[in-house]
Amino acid sequence: MSYSRGDVVLVRFPHSDLITYRRRPALVVQDETVHTGLDQWLVIQITSNLQRVGETRVTVRKSTSAGKAMGLLMDSAIVADNIATVLAREIDRVIGRCTIMREVNVALRKILAL
Repeated sequence: MSYSRGDVVLVRFPHSDLITYRRRPALVVQDETVHTGLDQWLVIQITSNLQRVGETRVTVRKSTSAGKAMGLLMDSAIVADNIATVLAREIDRVIGRCTIMREVNVALRKILAL
């Protein structure tokens, strides 16, 4: 299946040990017009742990228009410093769309020094 940059997906997001995972929302950050020939996607973690704050993280309240558009069930943080490459088969489905990509882009530029 094809996904678009800005899609919020439910995915088996890998832990840093690359062995275990947790099913959670994540944000597709890969440009869908770049064809890699691989059936995988770059995603960043979305967590309900609001203690994870800082300049590489974007807080989203579920009651806001952005939170509703993203399909979030809880107040959350988009964690630009937790990037993973996941196979398309590990993505369950699209649950929403991120309408605050400008803020996410700022966080990504910060963590990647762009």
